Amino acid sequence: TQHDGDDDHHAAKADNKDVVEISDPVASAEGSVRPSIHVQLIRHAESANNQVYRDARRLFRGGTPSFDLEGWETYVDQHRSADPGLSDVGVEQAEKLAEYLVEDLAGRASRPVRVVTSPMRRTLETIRPTLERLRLAAANEQEDSKSQPAASCIVNAFYHESEGCHVKDKPRPGMNRHEISDMLVPNALASPSDLSFDGFDPHDDSAGWYAHGTGPETRPESEVRAARFYVWLCEYLDQQLKEASHAADVFDAGVDGAPLLRRTVLLVGHGDFMALLLKRIIAGFGYAHEREGVTHRSAFVHHNTGTTDLEYFGSGRFLLMASNRTPHLPRSMLTGGGLKDGWSYLMPDDKFVLEQETAVAFSDEVDGHFQEQAEALRTLYLDKKSKRKIPAEGEVTLVVKRGLQVVGCASFHEPTGRLSDVVVRPSVRGSQVGRALVDSAVAHARKVGAEELVTEPDTDNAKAFFAKLGFEEEQAQDADGGKKKMTKKTRNDAFT
Repeated sequence: TQHDGDDDHHAAKADNKDVVEISDPVASAEGSVRPSIHVQLIRHAESANNQVYRDARRLFRGGTPSFDLEGWETYVDQHRSADPGLSDVGVEQAEKLAEYLVEDLAGRASRPVRVVTSPMRRTLETIRPTLERLRLAAANEQEDSKSQPAASCIVNAFYHESEGCHVKDKPRPGMNRHEISDMLVPNALASPSDLSFDGFDPHDDSAGWYAHGTGPETRPESEVRAARFYVWLCEYLDQQLKEASHAADVFDAGVDGAPLLRRTVLLVGHGDFMALLLKRIIAGFGYAHEREGVTHRSAFVHHNTGTTDLEYFGSGRFLLMASNRTPHLPRSMLTGGGLKDGWSYLMPDDKFVLEQETAVAFSDEVDGHFQEQAEALRTLYLDKKSKRKIPAEGEVTLVVKRGLQVVGCASFHEPTGRLSDVVVRPSVRGSQVGRALVDSAVAHARKVGAEELVTEPDTDNAKAFFAKLGFEEEQAQDADGGKKKMTKKTRNDAFT
């Protein structure tokens, strides 16, 4: 928020008390216990397209100085499909996953095991062996234990992979509800009532899940869809938690003597889109969408059939328990989770993340994660003898950002013109970050009517830095024998 010099700014902000607090029915019902649902994210097994890219890398020397880009692109165009099934390796991975999951779920998951899956063929073929084995295991049990189906499944059209369903930039509709149902019922799911759909055209059963597509989905569109699916997922899980008061399988698993069988949700999806979802679940620096068309700064890698375990406590509260686990696969069968599989291309180029921006805001209004980083810089790199004081009334924080990363910060006190706590990350010194901070301070001082900037450098290097930017050292020393002040008139239009 840019301060415009209005003296009534803080008063107006203080008077803005129109905040209504609404109690969370899930949280209120918890009391001293914390019921949760176990959520397991599963990436699909290796697809035919994964194999195409792997083969292309080998054939055309990907990642080497002699990489044949034209040959690589031609090969991929000729062999890639819009909605591939599993490769031979992927089929074996899916069977290994099923063997592991059925045994694992038998000891911890209540019925039905709730499955949410992408509508893409490779995810359906990945989870189908697990569903078939769960159904077979249930059928072999005594009649009195069959009150619930082994599993239920929601096919969510929002949970497809980034870019959607296309070949050579031309959209394909994807499978419709009838085609997906034929894949799963009756072998994987006992009854059509165990299968439901979300995000499909409600008026046209013959429409594929990507019938609305006009071409490959863009990165910003994927981000928007990830936010939509995240909201859908939290609502779905919150509805499950609302049953805690009368459901035997929703409880506080951290209490000694708690039942063993818990409500469990499996989310079967895709590597890149799972990373977008986890970005929102974890809510780290990578949460915000930094720039149109640019990939996210942070990502989460999964091998094919790799699993990530979460606990959900309601109202968007997740615990990440484990990430990218593959206990069911021998090392020789691990695919899709290395740098050679293209994950490094999710990192934005330097030209985007190194673009610089300077922001000015009242110290108590700096965005939380920027404030956190600024305080870390001060603690790490300021003179340890200079104790950081509580921000005074009228103090603003100046921050130089590169994307979502703070590379420099300073404090400016409007009533006195004092510039303090100027700190720049060592790795970017010499790249005009310090000058940008002082330049911003001068501009802000002019705006609020301050005639000069005053600073008290701690070291000879700091004195040399400020002198280079036009600050002059006062001849007389402070009465208390402390540090000498350096000042700069704000009426100068340029630094000397």
